[in-house]
Amino acid sequence: MQHLIEAQRRFFNSNVTKAPAFRVQQLETLRDLLRESEPLMEAAIRGDYGKGQFETFLSELFLVYDEIETAIANLAQWSALKSVDDSPLTMPSKCFIQPEPLGVSLVIGPWNYPYQLSLAPAVAAIAAGCTVVLKPSELTERSSALLAKLINENFDPEFFTVVEGGIPETTALLEEKFDVIFFTGSVPVGRIVYQAAAKHLTPVVLELGGKSPTIIAADANLKIAAQRLVWAKFLNAGQTCIAPDYTYVHRTVYEAFLLELRAAVESADYSLENENYVQIVNTRNAARVAKLIDPTKVVVGGGFDIDARYIEPTVMRDWTWHDNAMKEEIFGPVLPVAAYDELDVVIADIKAHPKPLALYLFTEDQATKDKVLGEVSFGGGCVNDAVMHITNGRLPFGGVGDSGIGNYHGEAGFRAFSHYKSVVDREVVQDPPLKYSPYTTEKLAVLKGALGF
Repeated sequence: MQHLIEAQRRFFNSNVTKAPAFRVQQLETLRDLLRESEPLMEAAIRGDYGKGQFETFLSELFLVYDEIETAIANLAQWSALKSVDDSPLTMPSKCFIQPEPLGVSLVIGPWNYPYQLSLAPAVAAIAAGCTVVLKPSELTERSSALLAKLINENFDPEFFTVVEGGIPETTALLEEKFDVIFFTGSVPVGRIVYQAAAKHLTPVVLELGGKSPTIIAADANLKIAAQRLVWAKFLNAGQTCIAPDYTYVHRTVYEAFLLELRAAVESADYSLENENYVQIVNTRNAARVAKLIDPTKVVVGGGFDIDARYIEPTVMRDWTWHDNAMKEEIFGPVLPVAAYDELDVVIADIKAHPKPLALYLFTEDQATKDKVLGEVSFGGGCVNDAVMHITNGRLPFGGVGDSGIGNYHGEAGFRAFSHYKSVVDREVVQDPPLKYSPYTTEKLAVLKGALGF
């Protein structure tokens, strides 16, 4: 690990990566490589947990392609000097901000979207001019092995390389000094990464998770809300960091909405055979999620096969914070739903828990929108939809508080891997005597007058 990082640091210090043309060339190489390798990538992720071709393109590859194309189109603008007005104390001068890459970066990817959530931050790092060490998750071993083969055979390892392995390899990487670390994963592991980075004062971006709430107001379009909520929750079998984790429904429409949820689940084809659904990543996680199901509260679903890593899309009613499903992030296809009477109580309830990565609100009332968006802190979200905010690369994506630090996508990703250097370029002219000692009350009066005090 040490030799690898030293090699990347030497390459970065050669200043090759600082040329925008070099970065564009590398992004184009990555884009073309991924397009040529789509069949291999589809086969690998299907082997890992049954994800089909349609969902692989939609939720994995399309978002990476979009990040690449956005970066290529805007890289010159993002990396250009930004002129700012000078101040009375710097006149006459040119003042500007110069974006520069942070240096050698470490990107640690998760297993739930092994292509998208590993490659999208790597794209941002390349666009910013950093070198990249990418560590994919070992849980999706086929996808990890393929990423290593594709990247390591087509890029200079001193610039962009994949390191495979598990906890020992990740631990060894974290012992080294990087210039920036980007981690996507759980809150407990995020704390470990943060502590390791602190030893070297390394800046971090942490994309974590938590329990993301959904609120269904009394005026919501129940049919559309149910359809969109069911799609978002059971996408990737609920193994999505921004999946709706639990739901509040206004009591006046509670029973009607449960019927709509049941209908939406039953009308969809959630079968592994037709590649419209995926397996849980391993039996350990399948057993964990199965234990969160309370059979006495199941509205639809509830069945599971641990050996097959299959859990039916499940809706449960009348949750309380004492339920197993409410004691941890579910990260699986189980949706608890409960009734509420007062929106203020819901807001207070959400604020009493760690700030969520996402929040979803279904209402057509502007006052309700303003109240929830204005009073609740969360990473990002949607009104009258769920999950879809991640698909707009112009929106920064990230958490707040326990759900994450920093953000990325589009220019936000470029910023995450950049330092914005402030420069004053002064003209070589004689300074006024006011600037230099000896200082007097008369000089202070002149200074205050000149500055408008």
